[in-house]
Amino acid sequence: MSSTKQLSHSKVSSESLHNSRNWSSIPAELIAAANHSDEPAAWLSVALPRIAALLGADYLAVAAAESGRWTATGETGKSRSLPVELLAETMDRESVQSQTAWVAAPLSPRGAEAEALLAHWPSAVPADALTSIEQVLPVFCEALDSVRVRCQQLRRIRRLEAILEIASQWNQTREIEPLLIQMAEAATRLLRADRASIFLWDRPNHCLVGRPALGVKGGELRVPDDRGVVGRVLQSGEACRVDSATQPDTIDRNVDAQLSYKTRTLLCVPMLSRSGERFGVFELINKLSGTFTQDDESALIELASHASVTLENVQDRQKLVATNRQIAEQVAEGVRLIGTCPAIEALRSIVKRVADTDLAVLVGGENGTGKEVVAQSIHYQSRRRGQPFVAVNCAAIPDALAESELFGHEKGAFTDARDARSGKFELANGGTLFLDEIGDLSLNCQAKLLRVLEEKVLVRVGGSVPITTDARVLAATNQNLAEMVQQKRFREDLYFRLNVVTLELPPLRSRGDDIIMLSEHFLGDFCRRARRKMPEISAAAKKRLMEHHWPGNVRELRNLMERLAYLTTGDRIEAEDLAFILSPRSRATTIDDLGQNLSDATGRFQIEYIRRTIEQLGGNMSRAAERLGLHRSNLYRKMRQLGMDVPEGTPP
Repeated sequence: MSSTKQLSHSKVSSESLHNSRNWSSIPAELIAAANHSDEPAAWLSVALPRIAALLGADYLAVAAAESGRWTATGETGKSRSLPVELLAETMDRESVQSQTAWVAAPLSPRGAEAEALLAHWPSAVPADALTSIEQVLPVFCEALDSVRVRCQQLRRIRRLEAILEIASQWNQTREIEPLLIQMAEAATRLLRADRASIFLWDRPNHCLVGRPALGVKGGELRVPDDRGVVGRVLQSGEACRVDSATQPDTIDRNVDAQLSYKTRTLLCVPMLSRSGERFGVFELINKLSGTFTQDDESALIELASHASVTLENVQDRQKLVATNRQIAEQVAEGVRLIGTCPAIEALRSIVKRVADTDLAVLVGGENGTGKEVVAQSIHYQSRRRGQPFVAVNCAAIPDALAESELFGHEKGAFTDARDARSGKFELANGGTLFLDEIGDLSLNCQAKLLRVLEEKVLVRVGGSVPITTDARVLAATNQNLAEMVQQKRFREDLYFRLNVVTLELPPLRSRGDDIIMLSEHFLGDFCRRARRKMPEISAAAKKRLMEHHWPGNVRELRNLMERLAYLTTGDRIEAEDLAFILSPRSRATTIDDLGQNLSDATGRFQIEYIRRTIEQLGGNMSRAAERLGLHRSNLYRKMRQLGMDVPEGTPP
């Protein structure tokens, strides 16, 4: 009667083995069967019946000793009580031994795991049985070892594939706590354990922090870094397997009491950083069946290496995110709209409302009024604050390079394009792109800008691959874009696309007491950089600052305070220290025509001086009169004499 056994890669028929009664064919048949088998049990189910048939034995098996107890695998024939004494004698003498109807042949050398080929006959052992077994034994051992090696290799490959798949899932997690839980759960599934914990080394406090820790408040277990199995593994850097049945005093029962848990078996391996330093321990508790093996230890070491890299990456990322957040907060703190005049208060309110939206904002105002500061304030008050803020001065870009600067270019797109380059839109992806002096862009570049704004997709110069962009665009100009649209110098569709929200910055000369507030802010900032005590601004100097026309606006004031911080040495800034701010240009703004007679020129100066004083003080006539050295009624009378408009209802 024939039977067929299914092996891992192909079918090996035991019928082909039974067709020959010639011992000379056995070695080749055993090797052939081994070459097609991935599991020792599958190979034994084919090899043992063939050998038993040729020996005439009614029972054949491989016996192995584990924890002092002999068990049989791959049995052929009816199960029997094993001859323990014969097996022990066989292993001691390392030779084939017989006893009544039994023969035992050693499969492993002294000192290795005890294992033997065991045969039984119905009555007595045939005379040639020992010789036959001795002849087939070397081939049997070689074939069995090859199957076992292949089996171990395949198991390792499958386990590594599982570990790589697990590690790829870990790389998608960005937070430490859920990552530790995922790692523990993956280890228990892969190595069939009841529990797992990862202990990270808290060096300053000389303890190991284990998470997850079931049964502990907060899910966190703290143990001294030199106590117990985890402490020994951390200090030595060597893996450790523990079985409470054979090593009853090794396990720290205080931890068991704290966890209300009983540890039977334990496997711990160290966790190493990229530089090779120990920073934690990976622990598995209670193998679901049996004890932890050398294969389990190797697998956990492999798993721990991937876990270490992932944990370091997540920790580094969290540090970078925290640092980036801190830098963004510091920058946001330095970007402030300083001032209390009504125009600035209204501007600050609008900025706060539009900051965390994606609305297009057009910022207008004279040069130096702080349009970029407004754009930065919008950016750092939005959810994009952790992403780049990229500023581009469109007036400084040559027309031929504007498209490449904004949208990027591919290698070889034009002369000198030796490498591919990302444009400002790509650099600002996820953040804010500030286009200053937008009115200076060419009409051709305006058309391409409009398309990117509407479709959120760009193509580099010389390229064909669409690139998605999520940059919020803020624009600024000191020109009248509405007039430029009428003159066909600016695209009307782009104007309406950019002009969803308009913010107009007032000139510094109309901001009243904000001039002093800004002066003290800039002076204090530059004095800190110069490492000197901030000097006091005298009343006469403040008056001189208030009287100046400030053609360069806030930029001019800032530059003045920088010069004062570095060039003056006294503890007080007097009006004489500001004499150089009355440049020829600023004086020329008060005299339009040198051909006028003195009376007309004086009248025009008085009109302009009174008007600017009222503007600076936000229309407060009482304060304007006080600054001009007049009573309020005398101010109104003077304004009427000069032909100026006077608010209705004022006394004559």
